[in-house]
Amino acid sequence: MKPTIVRTIVELRKEIASFRHSRPLGEASVGFVPTMGYLHEGHASLLRRSSQENGLTVLSIFVNPIQFGPNEDLDKYPRDEEKDVALAASCGVDLVFLPSVQEMYPQSRVTTVTVSEVTERLCGASRPGHFDGVATVVAKLLNIVQPDRAYFGLKDAQQVAVVTRMAQDLNIPTEIVPCPIVREEDGLALSSRNVYLNAQEREQALSLSLALAKVPEWIAEGVGAAELSELLKREIARSPLANVEYADALTYPDLLPPDADVPLRSIDGFMLVALAVRFGNTRLIDNRLLNPMEAGVETCSAK
Repeated sequence: MKPTIVRTIVELRKEIASFRHSRPLGEASVGFVPTMGYLHEGHASLLRRSSQENGLTVLSIFVNPIQFGPNEDLDKYPRDEEKDVALAASCGVDLVFLPSVQEMYPQSRVTTVTVSEVTERLCGASRPGHFDGVATVVAKLLNIVQPDRAYFGLKDAQQVAVVTRMAQDLNIPTEIVPCPIVREEDGLALSSRNVYLNAQEREQALSLSLALAKVPEWIAEGVGAAELSELLKREIARSPLANVEYADALTYPDLLPPDADVPLRSIDGFMLVALAVRFGNTRLIDNRLLNPMEAGVETCSAK
């Protein structure tokens, strides 16, 4: 069944209120998947999970201008509303929220949500202000939708950590549900930005997942965080088009660097091994989230 499309906050709240009032309390849960559109199978996995776990699923599609830096790809960010709505329908989505920039930011903005500490490294260090924009728009959307659960993909594990901490600190009564990375058959993590890659860049972009696949082996050999970072950079550098922005191992979800020379295999708790690499003008991220003391056992539910 085709989802209902709404473009204003008033319409969306009316639809959600009507659903909640029409259902018994135990059947009135609302799931929410916030996106910037140009949906792929990674988004679809979140939407299907929400549809399975909730009575109503809301998808938002909004290319949020305040999370883009001055030299980033806001104007050319891919958009395809018709295709997105069709995918949403196939995943059981009930409501698609398609607000304009004017609807989301109707007046000069004087309030910004800032989550410190967990935003100081990785993409937070290389994209100043990015996570302020993310936290602000997600806080707005959670307040607008007021869902019981909100679903986020772990391909951007730092974003999951930021949103989870924000929800905890601000007592937002929404469960933040982290979901596993979805990959192409050859291992490339799905991303809306993959369409920017030419054939040669696309082939060499596999160096990210191939390097990450070696992480459990390197940890088992007793490497520390500094050595692991160098091994990852060296492995990715075999692809001549790759320009590594960062390759780091941090504790998760607090995103703190462990002692550089302490063997990672001795650390009890989750570690995030995260990459950001440019191929031409296209910036890709990827990661592995694992527990070194459990032989590299990975998880999609670390909080």
